[in-house]
Amino acid sequence: MIRWNADQTALREGLAQWGEALSADHIAHDEQAEFPWDKWKLIRRTGILALPFAEEHGGLGQSLLTTMYVLEGLGEHCRDAGLSFSVTTTLASTGVPLEAFGTAEQKARYLPLIASGEAIGAHAITEADGGSDAMAMTTRAVRDGDDFVLDGSKTFVSNGPVADVFVVYARTRPDGGPLGVTAFLVDRDTPGLTVGRPIKKMGLRTSQLSELYLDGCRVPRARVLGRVGGGFIVLDHVMKREILFSFIVNAGEMRHRLDRCVDYARTRRSFGKPIGSYQAIANKIVDVRIGLETARKWLYDTAERLAAGENVTEDLAIAKLVTSEANVSSSLTAVQVFGGYGYMTEYGLEQDVRNAVGGTIYSGSNEIQYNRIAAQLGLGR
Repeated sequence: MIRWNADQTALREGLAQWGEALSADHIAHDEQAEFPWDKWKLIRRTGILALPFAEEHGGLGQSLLTTMYVLEGLGEHCRDAGLSFSVTTTLASTGVPLEAFGTAEQKARYLPLIASGEAIGAHAITEADGGSDAMAMTTRAVRDGDDFVLDGSKTFVSNGPVADVFVVYARTRPDGGPLGVTAFLVDRDTPGLTVGRPIKKMGLRTSQLSELYLDGCRVPRARVLGRVGGGFIVLDHVMKREILFSFIVNAGEMRHRLDRCVDYARTRRSFGKPIGSYQAIANKIVDVRIGLETARKWLYDTAERLAAGENVTEDLAIAKLVTSEANVSSSLTAVQVFGGYGYMTEYGLEQDVRNAVGGTIYSGSNEIQYNRIAAQLGLGR
């Protein structure tokens, strides 16, 4: 069990005071499916975006586990799950690879903007015909003097409609396999880059996504993130943190949901008794607790191993599976515990169900995670 010190606890408790303001009108924002710019201003004031980055670039220099601990608090106190998702997307998609692979010039240019929230980040990986098979990408980057010229398209780009800078993954060698992919930093106003309109989706609606089109998009060689042909290494580094950041937020959301269910089951009476006194209800809530604690253990244990430099391929797959499925299960349980009220939009629980389903798809679908675990067991070869 991790024992959090006073400084870590203070960071998380400091965020809690923003919960009410961040959650205000979240149901209306979800219905409108618009990015909540007013709430993003509050996010910037919390300092959460600065957590994992070096102090010389405006960050707070916090560890992976401390960052996760505070992000879990964001999930617990902020009811706008889309807003939280945009936070973790900015952190993982752009800030994390810049910190690990950026040149001094790239870090000086972009990291202070990401850490302060002045700039919103996104990564463009998925393509219409590829889905979770990122290495099937067909977007090309051809060297032309001191530049690369990018052509192709991306889809399901989270933060796309509002992002200021994109990390775009493209093939620099058509036959190079994983070694033929390169990551590029592309500013929103770069000629040849076009951002599509927001795509309507089931959940996480305030975190807008879109398509991205690259038509003769000229990017200087100095905007290569990492090395040419090293895009898969960048992507692997990013996806590990994306899973840990996004799903620890889900753990915080499950904690809030559990507390709501317990309070409701203690006070809601049926046939003269609190509904929590009925085993059928109590057992459902206990299952939510077990799912939450199992998810937290897998996420934090995996983070500890990752920070120690260990191979966490299988751990990440299990953590992602356990958390995403527990999140869906707990959201459905909450609707059932609240009965008719849970089915009503104003209680925000049906929104939780829609949001939770996304976790079984993004960051590599759960089917992909099963395949990874099977491969680690030596199956399917």
